[in-house]
Amino acid sequence: MNDHHLIMGELTDYLTGRRLEDTHDERYRQKLARHLVEYCGFDKQAITPRFKLTVSACDKRAIIPVDFLVAVDGKIGMVMKYGPGSLVTRHNPALAVARVVGPYQIPVVVVTNGEGAHVLDSRTGDLQAEGLANIPSRETLAARLQAYDFEPVSIKMVEMANKIIYAFEVDDSCPCDTDVCRLP
Repeated sequence: MNDHHLIMGELTDYLTGRRLEDTHDERYRQKLARHLVEYCGFDKQAITPRFKLTVSACDKRAIIPVDFLVAVDGKIGMVMKYGPGSLVTRHNPALAVARVVGPYQIPVVVVTNGEGAHVLDSRTGDLQAEGLANIPSRETLAARLQAYDFEPVSIKMVEMANKIIYAFEVDDSCPCDTDVCRLP
């Protein structure tokens, strides 16, 4: 039972059809999933919701959820992290996720609070666009991936990214947050 969020019953996940707890945050995630499919043109099968990412910092390990991984032709091209509140404070951990979630650095990062969005270049961290309407479409992301090199991230960069994620997503999480799982 999650005491941190008001649970208003259950809802059906737009992408998977699974039953989920109906919370304010989950309603925003469902809105974002619909936006990716109906506005941006991605197939439901191209979107991985609630990806469980294992992160480690020194001798600490945890599993955190990544809200959406979005693929084009089998290649992950976009990471989307949702969180209520300020978007700017979510840039660093989301950029770090793009460095460790796959075998290469994911090129596009979207941070969103469900009302607004920042689209970031994962290599530079530069803000490329703002607003939900400017989340890349399937065609735009496909064109970007055509010119992307898909090189692996260095071990040093992966270690640094894991520490950033752990600090923001685990150490800074509410103790009653059931989305984060601290591992022994």
